[in-house]
Amino acid sequence: MADSSVEIIEGCRLPVLRKNQENEDEWPLAEILSVKDIPGRKLYYVHYIDFNKRLDEWVTPDRLDMKKLQFPKKEAKTPTKNGLPGSRPSSPERDVRKSLDLSVQSASAPSRGKTLPTPKRKAESVCLATQVSAATPVPSLPSSTEVTQAAVYPAIRDSTFSIKSREEHEQLTALTTNGTTRRIIPSQPGRKRKTCGGTDEDSQDSSDGIPSAPRMTGSLVSDRSHDDIVTRMKNIDCIELGRHRLKPWYFSPYPQELTTIPILYLCEFCLKYLKSLKCLQRHLTKCNLRHPPGNEIYRKGTISFFEIDGRKNKSYSQNLCLLAKCFLDHKTLYYDTDPFLFYVMTEYDSKGFHIVGYFSKEKESTEDYNVACILTLPPYQRRGYGKLLIEFSYELSKVEAKTGTPEKPLSDLGLLSYRSYWSQTILEILMSLKPENGERPQITINEISEITSVKKEDVISTLQYLNLINYYKGQYILTLSEDIVDGHERAMQKRHLRIDSKCLHFTPKDWSKRGKW
Repeated sequence: MADSSVEIIEGCRLPVLRKNQENEDEWPLAEILSVKDIPGRKLYYVHYIDFNKRLDEWVTPDRLDMKKLQFPKKEAKTPTKNGLPGSRPSSPERDVRKSLDLSVQSASAPSRGKTLPTPKRKAESVCLATQVSAATPVPSLPSSTEVTQAAVYPAIRDSTFSIKSREEHEQLTALTTNGTTRRIIPSQPGRKRKTCGGTDEDSQDSSDGIPSAPRMTGSLVSDRSHDDIVTRMKNIDCIELGRHRLKPWYFSPYPQELTTIPILYLCEFCLKYLKSLKCLQRHLTKCNLRHPPGNEIYRKGTISFFEIDGRKNKSYSQNLCLLAKCFLDHKTLYYDTDPFLFYVMTEYDSKGFHIVGYFSKEKESTEDYNVACILTLPPYQRRGYGKLLIEFSYELSKVEAKTGTPEKPLSDLGLLSYRSYWSQTILEILMSLKPENGERPQITINEISEITSVKKEDVISTLQYLNLINYYKGQYILTLSEDIVDGHERAMQKRHLRIDSKCLHFTPKDWSKRGKW
């Protein structure tokens, strides 16, 4: 449907034909990110508006609807931070986003020299119940500072308990996704970090009470300064890793000369990247690894976890980050892996230990982050491995006697996995409580946090996300309905992979006492 008389340039928008999940034709609006000429025709790299970037692709002219073509707005060349003009004209939506960002930042800028104290609110009692009369008026959900004390009055199951908190929990300030609030962290002397990354997908909604801009420290952080035409486009066509061939979802800063080859070959044990099958075969004759470097700290059945120090095994850690960046868009790759530990999950067979997924964490986290980056490789997704990685991260936090939370922003798939894990873990605790001496069993939110190592803010936000908090007879109550209970039991029956704490051999280190990691 492309009209050869009209030249399509970068920044144009128009409907593009694609297949949806039901294999039906649809024409979503897309933005042209790049145009390339090949012998006989042109190809266009498109990003579907309001779709995840992993769906971006090269399309042929016959898939373009030229009747609804929108040209980018022309704007005067204004100097950038480097004193250079912009690289390309902006698309229609970018101008609106820029003006919105400016207005939000100016409205949220605090006054200098003054600190307004936050008034403390008196703790209100909160009750948990499994049944509430439909005629009972329910006001708006309380803020997390109000959810402090609770009791459960189940009418369906004879287990009642109360929940209370010793203190008001802190309001989350740095866990944001759309850039409205950011803190500038001065760079540390003597350490340099190179960054490459893509844009940030606003995959987190605000129903969790989480503000919306990423923190500026950690292993993988997205800031929009790298939102350029290079990092917005996939640069690797295919990766061969062991017996699997993977189609990357996002940009990853592999060497430029490797982006033109049809298949990038990786050694599945040391993750070294090679340009041809012959090079890989030659490498395998010299590579002695049959498992990730580092210490094996967990093994049950065919599942093992290896702890890898980013300083001692720098080459492997950097190769792991490059591979992970192919499937993670919301964060930015750092080449400085020294401050991080990597926990790689593997599956064992007669040929060795094959990587399934991994998560990384800071050796010293000032904000109680127990995960910096987490990924299950695509061939192993939707098989329970993601939840197993999450469970293992909290098992380590239990050994460390800490509560933890994942570094934000989470990707769309990461957010779904964590919400599911938190929901199942908390409901498992609540449903396991039994009445004692005919009285309702009691439990505090702090006790739930200590038992699960899930941070208190995540416990409260999960209860709110599940819509368990209601108002009944002057108290805030948590309502466990039959649907929630039955749904939880069905989900737990499908969850076959679990972490066995008896198989974990892990001794936490106090990194604060070490002069250098």
